[in-house]
Amino acid sequence: MIADATEVNQTPQAIRYFAQDMVIYRGESGRVVVIDAYCPHMGAHFAKNTSSYVVLDGEQVQGDSIRCPFHGWKFSPEGNCEEVPYSPVSNPPNACVKSWPVVERAGCVFLWHDPEGEQPDYDVPVLPEWDDANWVQWKIDHLGEIDCHPIELVDNIADKAHLTPIHGSSEAQYFENVFDGHIVIQDFAAGHRTLASEVLTNYTWYTGPGILMSRMGGDYESIIQICHTPVEDGQVRVWHALLVKSADASNPDKGIAYAREYQEVSRLALMQDYEIWANKNPCFQLLKVIGDGPFGQVRRWYKQFYDPREEALKIQEKCNGRIVTKGTVRDPWPEKKS
Repeated sequence: MIADATEVNQTPQAIRYFAQDMVIYRGESGRVVVIDAYCPHMGAHFAKNTSSYVVLDGEQVQGDSIRCPFHGWKFSPEGNCEEVPYSPVSNPPNACVKSWPVVERAGCVFLWHDPEGEQPDYDVPVLPEWDDANWVQWKIDHLGEIDCHPIELVDNIADKAHLTPIHGSSEAQYFENVFDGHIVIQDFAAGHRTLASEVLTNYTWYTGPGILMSRMGGDYESIIQICHTPVEDGQVRVWHALLVKSADASNPDKGIAYAREYQEVSRLALMQDYEIWANKNPCFQLLKVIGDGPFGQVRRWYKQFYDPREEALKIQEKCNGRIVTKGTVRDPWPEKKS
């Protein structure tokens, strides 16, 4: 994820991810475009300008294309030069700017990043509930940047032991992880101090290295989305949102108000993790004990997104499968022999 879709308009904005400067804007057709930030002609930044007449005259975004504020060169959303307005020569074929594959979904803008330059080999998850009238659509919570390697966040998918001291879970019913290609799943149920009167069920999964979703049962159905994206090496930007099945046709304001209240409870639960992540040393090798979840398998699975793509299938084949973490009602520790 790179942006809240409601905040992207026809004014180009400077953004930075993966230690690279980019520009994001919405074309006249409504399409979201992301390109590298600097014009290949003489290096001007496409978005960091308010005084050029290209900008003042409202001519920077034309159709879905963009003009450089320095000399007015025009580039397509695919990054190809379409016009050099002052020159009779043909558009230079080498005058290209990198264009990034993006998808707009559920109020978010997602970008595909591959240092090898390959196209996406899996899709952004789809939420049918987003357009379901019984569900209240989320508003994005911007949680800002955190100085932490993203794997420290992903570790949580296997971390049964933190659920009680950090989040207030009680009497875990079961806890297991499933590794399936580019997806890792956490299936978990337990009591909870605030979110359920009986058992709270969570079915949580990562799609790729940075998009987490969780279907949460309990007193009310909801779907959590937490996204984190590298900004620099060792720094990520984080967003949170919650879709709640609380729409009320007879009293729409009540349903929305409840969804917003529930989302705030969810955000505060995430901030319990956030405080830990923001104040911990990097963990290169865990001091693991019996009772911890399968952190090693999570990190092996995670390597597929950093190693060359040709290695991904080999990593998946080694990781695919189901791992149960014991110490729950369903899967207790074996009784000690006398």
